[in-house]
Amino acid sequence: MVQQTVYFIEGDGIGPEVWAAARPVLDAAVQRAYGKAKKLAWEEVLAGQKAFREVGEYLPQATMDVLAGARVAMKGPLQTPVGKGFRSLNVTMRQVFDLYACVRPIRYFQGIESPVKRPDLVDMVVFRENTEDVYAGIEYASGTPEAKRLIDFLRSELKAEVDAAAGIGIKPITQLGSKRLVDKAIRFALDNNRSSVTLVHKGNIMKYTEGAFMNWGYEVARERFADQTMTESEQESGDKPLVIKDRIADAMFQAVLQAPQDYDVIATTNLNGDYLSDALVAQVGGLGLAPGVNKSDSLALYEPTHGTAPTIAGQDKANPGSLILSGAMLLEDIGWTEAAENVRQAVDAAIAGKRVTGDLAGQITGSTAVGCKEFGEVILANI
Repeated sequence: MVQQTVYFIEGDGIGPEVWAAARPVLDAAVQRAYGKAKKLAWEEVLAGQKAFREVGEYLPQATMDVLAGARVAMKGPLQTPVGKGFRSLNVTMRQVFDLYACVRPIRYFQGIESPVKRPDLVDMVVFRENTEDVYAGIEYASGTPEAKRLIDFLRSELKAEVDAAAGIGIKPITQLGSKRLVDKAIRFALDNNRSSVTLVHKGNIMKYTEGAFMNWGYEVARERFADQTMTESEQESGDKPLVIKDRIADAMFQAVLQAPQDYDVIATTNLNGDYLSDALVAQVGGLGLAPGVNKSDSLALYEPTHGTAPTIAGQDKANPGSLILSGAMLLEDIGWTEAAENVRQAVDAAIAGKRVTGDLAGQITGSTAVGCKEFGEVILANI
């Protein structure tokens, strides 16, 4: 028997509920595809509130040590208090393990009543840089000594026009971070017969950060993939399999609404990627059906894109779809493609059957709202 160890973090809020619904689906998908020849071996590691209750730390070193040697892991959502408390555990793990690529595939599920006319044309994969930009941002509150010193330096040494009372922040974007993210996006596009990679940025205003991201992205295509890529201007005379193009971020939001068929793989900076992926997901069913993974060159950490949802935690209302579909991504990435397809077909069938959680029931005429546990059972029955 081939066993794939998957380290998992249960998560906070709705984490335990979505895990209880998701794991049986993933195990059943593997069993259906391979019988007893393959199996997922689940090993729990602690983080978040559960870790604090059991060992007195939110992010124990034992967990970090295990993940440092892992190939694949999955996690539920972890609590991040707004404006107080400990630093974001999610961001900490992404930075410590250099999980520089946040990958979010977004596609339409038949039966969802979208707010746009042609949601069926949405089939995009967003590669969001995951360690720089606002995630590595440095900021100081208005009126603090640190803000005053930085503003004084900018005004006196660099002649920058900055209000003395401003709150101030710095966002770093590097050549290394930009190029490796675009490299991963292009390799994915070529490996999966995708037609284009679009570099999304705000370089018309922020020329030396966002604009540099775009320029470095084009450099990657020219330097590493010249035989396989071409720019939009070269399309008429070229016959290479992959087009590299770019769009200003605000224009891109309009473009994916009006002509989603023109966009395939998207590579972008951190904040743009956060906004854009959530906006795309809203066209096809919402965060409850949005899988994701954060990747380095050695570790892939799969997780739902929604948060802990404390207002519904413990009420059996959460949608486990995001975690289940993240598990399908894991199965596909380790080469267990038949099991991954079993998961996706089961989710499609569950939506078509119209017994869905409340977030989806509001988007499907004639549907019946069920709880998290029952929706997981519906998907499991379709396996």
